[in-house]
Amino acid sequence: MAEVAQFTPLIAHKLNLEHHAVRNVVQLLVEGATIPFIARYRKEMTGSLDETKILAIQQQLEKSEALEKRRKSILESIASQDKLTDELAQRIAAVSDMQSLEDLYLPYKPKRRTRATIAREKGLEPLAAILMKQEINNPESVAERFLNKAKELNSTDEALAGAMDIMAEWIAENSKARKTVREIFQHSALIKSTVSDESHQQAAVFQHYFDWSEPLDKAPSHRLLAIFRGEQQGVLKLKLDIDQEYCLSKLEHIFVRPSSTTQAYVQSAVKDSFRRLIIPSIETEVRNYYKAKADTKAIAVFAENLKQLLLAPPLGSKRVLAIDPGFRTGCKLVVLDAQGKLEHNDTIYPHAPQSETKQAIQKIKNLTNAYKTEVIAIGNGTAGRETEDLIRNIRFDRDMTVVMVNESGASVYSASAVAREEFPDYDITVRGAVSIGRRLMDPLAELVKIDPKSIGVGQYQHDVDQKALQQSLNQTVESCVNAVGVELNTASEQLLTYVSGLGPQLAKAIIEYRHKNGAFKSREELKKVPRLGQKAFEQCAGFLRIRNAENPLDASAVHPESYTIAEAIARKANLPIQELMGNRKALEQLDIKAFTNQHAGLETLQDIFSELEKPGRDPRDSFETMTFDKKIRTINDLREGMELQGIVTNITAFGAFVDIGVHQDGLVHISELANRYIKDPAEVVHLNQKVKVRILAVDVLRKRINLSMKAVL
Repeated sequence: MAEVAQFTPLIAHKLNLEHHAVRNVVQLLVEGATIPFIARYRKEMTGSLDETKILAIQQQLEKSEALEKRRKSILESIASQDKLTDELAQRIAAVSDMQSLEDLYLPYKPKRRTRATIAREKGLEPLAAILMKQEINNPESVAERFLNKAKELNSTDEALAGAMDIMAEWIAENSKARKTVREIFQHSALIKSTVSDESHQQAAVFQHYFDWSEPLDKAPSHRLLAIFRGEQQGVLKLKLDIDQEYCLSKLEHIFVRPSSTTQAYVQSAVKDSFRRLIIPSIETEVRNYYKAKADTKAIAVFAENLKQLLLAPPLGSKRVLAIDPGFRTGCKLVVLDAQGKLEHNDTIYPHAPQSETKQAIQKIKNLTNAYKTEVIAIGNGTAGRETEDLIRNIRFDRDMTVVMVNESGASVYSASAVAREEFPDYDITVRGAVSIGRRLMDPLAELVKIDPKSIGVGQYQHDVDQKALQQSLNQTVESCVNAVGVELNTASEQLLTYVSGLGPQLAKAIIEYRHKNGAFKSREELKKVPRLGQKAFEQCAGFLRIRNAENPLDASAVHPESYTIAEAIARKANLPIQELMGNRKALEQLDIKAFTNQHAGLETLQDIFSELEKPGRDPRDSFETMTFDKKIRTINDLREGMELQGIVTNITAFGAFVDIGVHQDGLVHISELANRYIKDPAEVVHLNQKVKVRILAVDVLRKRINLSMKAVL
């Protein structure tokens, strides 16, 4: 802890947070606490910081540790060269960002053989130092002295040229020079793209950027990623353009002494250094910097979309008939019980070419009656709308809810090792239909089985830093899983993996224990799971629920460490704990402050009271159904000016995609989302939101639909 304590003042300053809160968060993280646990059960220590702020502290801590590790490595490297002075050590110790640290190290960094290296081998470094000082009157005569010292030199011009190569490298490695050029690039560079290969098969996608230019620091993240992708695919050429004359004048101001005899040599070295060494190096740096910024924005958009998708309203425990629709191959049917267990599977062929409509209707009616089905879930892929029409025209013996389900990712799950392990005796069509049904019942529990990148709610997810993307998505899934809570006795291994303090190995151990010993009767029983120690128990217990447990608190979000407090509250109310839970009137008559102690402050007590009032509450919204316009089936049915109901399927930095029931989502550009200026589509819409849109334009050939939400009520 002592090693990382040094970072807390800087982290607190950067994030504008209270020093003691940052110190406590850092301490908890070092001790192995998870972000969900800290946010939920250590509010007194953190001042009720939310997960976003705690994550920011964790990220800054990791950056600080990486910086310190690199600083130590650099100091050791320079010391091994016998070049570490007290002044240099102080400068290295003072920097607080990685770029400045690398700038200071650059002159001492081992490098490949360069023109300057060759000049040094000829003994010209002293001459370069003399010229750089700009204090001599006759540089040619000084250069002539070096001819006798190095047989490889044939003339003073050659000696002076070699010295200028050394000076050019010094200039390129000067931290002030690099910072100057870097800032000019960052604040005034234009990003320009031109066509490189118009015949490329993807050229049409990037046609908008065949002759494009805009200020780099104003370019939105989605446009930068599009241009970078065009360059990577060989369709576009990309360059960063700055005012080179202005940049040169700034560098000359740093290095050139006016009216000195050697001014011309230093000027020449500055120009050579700028064009040959500095521009390529800094341009690469700046490109990487803005690519990283664009990645961060795209990853944030993806993570927010994923969060909204995972926290979509669940249907809940209902008996479901799920249908994976198709034409030639038929529609796969599966019957699921209220817990999502597969009870029956079958196939019908209601559409062309077989057109066995009557047989299909009869089979569906028989299944819904035999299994007392309450809901029919239909995948929204091929033949989805046609199958929905068929189902809605069936006269069932009782009310039947029919829901179209986004099946993105179902095919990925059905072919996965997880699906094969869960359903070893069934093919991928059955697994896919099961996934559609379960996704309706509980989106979170089903989607955690799928790689988040395959769910279809990202923006340029294949172009961004994959490690950073995966880390962010894992954090998002973990946050959602723990926000909702997990039923210990029914949760899958994949779902348990994301519970605070568990991970893959302990999740597997819990499943194995459950198979061997039956359902858990209490949270305390978790301690019997092999390798699940006290720390893991502390971190996970509050997020695991046990319905109908011996202790009713085990079905709530009250942490076992606070059971004594909850029991004290029940005694004060003169009620058994099970009668107090859900009894708002009894709780309102108690003075919450009377229960504070050294272990539980007001924040923790407020959470306990809230949980006792609504034990095991689900933070997700209640489920609602939606139907599309029956007259609109394909993109060919759309006409400009039509107003239709739709559902938001994806949100990007440039707008939102909306499903209007034609197998091709339409785009509501950010400028068409509202009658006011907005910076972020998330200000106006959220995933799975039901919206009304107007058709602006339809391009059937390119399968593009432009929509507007302006003044559509």
